Amino acid sequence: MGAAIPGCCRGGGASLRPVQRLGLASCEPPSDDGAFRRETERVVNEIAQELRTIDDGAAWFSGLSQARRQEVLREVAGYAMQAHVTAADGRAGVAPSGVKPTANPSVMICMDPPRTGFANLPADECLKAFRVLVSVFTVADTRRRKTYCKGICGHAWHNLPTATEPL
Repeated sequence: MGAAIPGCCRGGGASLRPVQRLGLASCEPPSDDGAFRRETERVVNEIAQELRTIDDGAAWFSGLSQARRQEVLREVAGYAMQAHVTAADGRAGVAPSGVKPTANPSVMICMDPPRTGFANLPADECLKAFRVLVSVFTVADTRRRKTYCKGICGHAWHNLPTATEPL
């Protein structure tokens, strides 16, 4: 949820189970920039609630540095695990992501249990990973909003205003 230094972020992270570890190793220390995390949360939730398209989100993600992309992938993988994403959610979310079902991020999210080592993927797979994660998060989060939060939800991220700021 690519490497700033070739090869330094590889090594087994893709095989970790979500219950073992949500935060993943990266080449750079994680940012403690709360504003950036809030921006990531806003963009991802706006996509999940169809206030923004996945293509808008992909354009935003593509404009980030490699270090920020890894940070976003870790965050979105965490959101997916908090939404209790399942292998079935993975399969349902891959098609709308626009990523081939045989691509590494697609295969990882469809495993049972889904894997979370997206930040450890090569840099050329980061955009695919973002698209898959956000799309699968959308499926899982929508399911949870319709079952657990239906009519009683107080989560701010499930009640976003319809107007969005440009990315």
